[in-house]
Amino acid sequence: MEKILIPCDFSEHAINAFRLAIDLAHASNAELHLLNVVELPIMHDDVLTPMPSFDETLLKELSERAESRFMELKKEFASDHTFIRSKIEFGPIVPAILDYLSDNDISLVVMGTKGVTGLEEVLIGSNAEKVVRNALCPVIAVKRSVSLDELRHVVFPNSLEEGQEDLLSHVKALQNVLKATLHLVWIDTSTKAGDPAAMKERLEEFAKRFMLKDYTVNIFKANDKETGIIKFTHWINGSMIAMGTHARKGLSHFFKGSIAEGVVNHVDCPIWTYVIK
Repeated sequence: MEKILIPCDFSEHAINAFRLAIDLAHASNAELHLLNVVELPIMHDDVLTPMPSFDETLLKELSERAESRFMELKKEFASDHTFIRSKIEFGPIVPAILDYLSDNDISLVVMGTKGVTGLEEVLIGSNAEKVVRNALCPVIAVKRSVSLDELRHVVFPNSLEEGQEDLLSHVKALQNVLKATLHLVWIDTSTKAGDPAAMKERLEEFAKRFMLKDYTVNIFKANDKETGIIKFTHWINGSMIAMGTHARKGLSHFFKGSIAEGVVNHVDCPIWTYVIK
C-alpha cells in the first residue's frame, strides 16, 4: 500500500479511521491523503432548474475551517515524519471520493462509519457501504478506535470459488503488514449433514494453492453467511474481517444484498473489503 486515503468529516468515526491509517502508513511506508468533502446546499428556482445556494465567501470560509481542523488532527495524532496531503472538495460525498481514488492512484481507503440498521439500511445505506461497493482498491471500514497492534487475528471468510488470485494477493499483503494470523473459514449454511473432514481438506488445498502462511482452517455452522461470519469472529476473538465482495448493484443489490456490506454495517471490528472483478 503506497497511498492511503482517509475521507474525513471530523467525526469520531473518521478520527478513529485516521489514527488507524497513521499506524498503517508507518508499517508500510505509505503516504496519507486526507479528504474532506463538503456537500453544498441546493435550492430550486423552479421545478426544473437547480441553483447553488452558496457564494465564494462561504466556500472560502468552509475551506479555511476544514484546513484548520486538518492542522489540529495532524498536530494531535501524526508525527513530524508522517507525510500527509490534505484536500477539500465540494459536491456529493461518494462520487468525490471515487474520483479522488482514480485521480490519485490510491491503493487503500480507510474510512470511518457508524453503520446503519433497519429501513435506513435498505433504502439508503451508509457512505462507507457505497464506497465498498464501488471502489477499485481495498477499503477498511472503521467504527471504534483500534491500534495496529490489536489486529493480530484476521477472519477470512471464503467459499472457494475460482478467480480469486487478485483478492488473495491483496489479502496476503494485508496480512504481511499486520503480521497477523489468517483464519480461513467456510460458513456452512447447509441444512444437510456434510463431511467436515472433506471440507477441511478443501480449505487446506486452497491455502496451499495460494501459499498462505500463519493460518488456520475452520468450518462454522450458521443459518446464513452474514450471521455466521459475525458469530465466528466473536467466537475466536477476531480483530478484523477481510473479505471479497462482488458488489451487486441495482435490483440485484436490492433483492440479494451484499454479504460484505451487511457485515460492514453490523460489526464493530474493522472490515477490510475488496471488489472481486
